[in-house]
Amino acid sequence: MVIEYYDVLIAGGSVAGLTTARECSSNGTSTIVIEEDHEIGTPEHCGGMVSLVGLQKLGLILHSNNFQNAVSTARISSKSASFEISAEKQNVIVVDRRGLDKQIAKQAEDAGAEIRTRCAFKSLSKNQSKYIVKTSEREIECKYFVDAKGLGSLKDASQNGILASAQFEIYAKWIDGKTVEIIFDSEKYPGFFVWIIPTGEGTGKVGVAGKGINTSLALNEFINSRSTKYSIIRKIFAPIWIGGPRPPFVVDRALVVGDSAGQTKPTTAGGIFSCGMAGILAGKAISQANEKNDNRLLYEYEKNWKSMFQKEFNSMLFARKVLERLDNKSIDEIFSSLSKKAIKNVSNFSDFDFHSSALDLFLRTRIATNLTKILIENEFRRVLSGMKDN
Repeated sequence: MVIEYYDVLIAGGSVAGLTTARECSSNGTSTIVIEEDHEIGTPEHCGGMVSLVGLQKLGLILHSNNFQNAVSTARISSKSASFEISAEKQNVIVVDRRGLDKQIAKQAEDAGAEIRTRCAFKSLSKNQSKYIVKTSEREIECKYFVDAKGLGSLKDASQNGILASAQFEIYAKWIDGKTVEIIFDSEKYPGFFVWIIPTGEGTGKVGVAGKGINTSLALNEFINSRSTKYSIIRKIFAPIWIGGPRPPFVVDRALVVGDSAGQTKPTTAGGIFSCGMAGILAGKAISQANEKNDNRLLYEYEKNWKSMFQKEFNSMLFARKVLERLDNKSIDEIFSSLSKKAIKNVSNFSDFDFHSSALDLFLRTRIATNLTKILIENEFRRVLSGMKDN
């Protein structure tokens, strides 16, 4: 049997895997992507929100058929408080993730990469200077291997970082076509929230995640609380990762990118930008290592990704740990403490692709002086609740 050979094999046709392939093949590195599903971009697990600046940094000019909507406002609510942030200056849009993935796949193919669907990864073994990848079709030899398979590669990670989620695509008159909504309720959606991402006037993606909840039941209850008149045209159930990066990203000549490396945002589990940039950085490192025959250059990928995102992710992980401990009263108090000036500053100066900029702007206001008091009272209530339970 003739065994095929490529410089790099990428398992997984995600944004991270495809940007890796595009970068490798653009620099003359022979590349193949294998994807176990029947179609690139399917199943679609993502809400599809990204900034135009983020897309440009990923080397993408948005095709009109992949554009779904432009968002002007984000409304963030708790049980008895809410505030709105203008998103106009951040140029936030909603994209068709299936179409976006296919666009990157076309870029990779144009650069020389080969893509195979319905070709599943089975195992990886090493033979001297080569890897042997067993797939559902045949064995393939490669010099470099990239794991972009997604959360399945994080199965040994702490379960604290994985949340069940559900997202329904629905038609409903109460969906405002220009407003993203985030709804917090620590009792109904502990550790996360409900989101509404409009794809147009009266159409959108409504989702929920939380610790230890029945996501289907929680989401149906939420939608029914808005109105009894709606149509669900698509349902997606998938876990999300909020546990932060899982280094090392490079071991020998094998690299991990995207969800496989835990590179989705701990605050929202979004990852188009952070995972796509991981693919670009990984692809550049592989190409340089291959060209110069120096595998030490592979570690530039992890170094450069951490330089770009580690501080950001540390801030988001801290915010997540605080959020997971807050009860509804504390969330209400925090939201009520936000000044108009703070909200205006976030609207004008924060970066959609780097959430820590918004956190920093909020903490420069009087909320910082109130936060300690709110957190102490929150912990006191937790202690009293625990004593009553015992």
